[in-house]
Amino acid sequence: MITVGFIGLGLMGKPMALNLRKHGFPVIVHSRSRPPVDALVAAGAVAAESPADVARQARVIITMLPDGPDVASVLEGERGVFSTMQPGTVIVDSSTIAPATARRLAEATAAHGGTFLDGPVSGGEIGAIDGTLTFMVGGDAAALAEVTPVLSVMGKPERIVHVGESGAGQICKACNQIVLGGTMSVVAEAIALARKNGVDPMKVRAALMGGFAQSRVLEVHGERMITGNYKPGFKGKLFRKDFGIALAALAEAGVPAPASAVVAQLVQTQVSQGHGEDDYSAIGDIIFKLAGL
Repeated sequence: MITVGFIGLGLMGKPMALNLRKHGFPVIVHSRSRPPVDALVAAGAVAAESPADVARQARVIITMLPDGPDVASVLEGERGVFSTMQPGTVIVDSSTIAPATARRLAEATAAHGGTFLDGPVSGGEIGAIDGTLTFMVGGDAAALAEVTPVLSVMGKPERIVHVGESGAGQICKACNQIVLGGTMSVVAEAIALARKNGVDPMKVRAALMGGFAQSRVLEVHGERMITGNYKPGFKGKLFRKDFGIALAALAEAGVPAPASAVVAQLVQTQVSQGHGEDDYSAIGDIIFKLAGL
């Protein structure tokens, strides 16, 4: 089977890499933190000393990192992937970064004889654990076809979508975050309205789940907001970063975004009040406080 390099074993990366091992792929791993590396080694992966060490051993490399500068450092830095990358290597960056950064890194990868796909994901930690992530992929279609068997053990095959050229995957992810942020905000408002009127919000949620208001956000994050379970599946501070990318993309394209501007302030408030390590659905608590709940 294809040997896969995996760089970045955080909340999402670790379960993604574990799914590769569960399906028998040889996996070479590297991460800044040692405990998840040890967990992958216990599952049969091989630890690499650096991104360059990963690139020496794998022609398919997946990165799952916090932000664009982290991806650039892993690829272009000292002992980075480019320093040892084999010709024909395909890099799938599943981080959420600026579209312009993805396009630049695609050009840099091509100059070193490889192919870069921007393949951000949706589905959160649950999707990463269950292997049901959605991949939104920008870049060369032939390269995507080559790595689809790898991605298919981390996401459902029908959810691996070739969106377009380099950067298109990140544009799609920005759209995803815009919809998520807006939907979480209005779900929180609906829950607040029920609570202010003494109506059981869990029953309201159940009723709404049977109609046109049904959504995964209402199902998963609505329950989180009602029960106050904000153990992170995706941290608020990272959602602030993602939403900043989305706002910049909206501005660059000249798209009016009055709703997203309000959501951005709610996200910022969550982080500013010290809840950036909580799940991003804790935006609901901000709305509840504004409602005097």
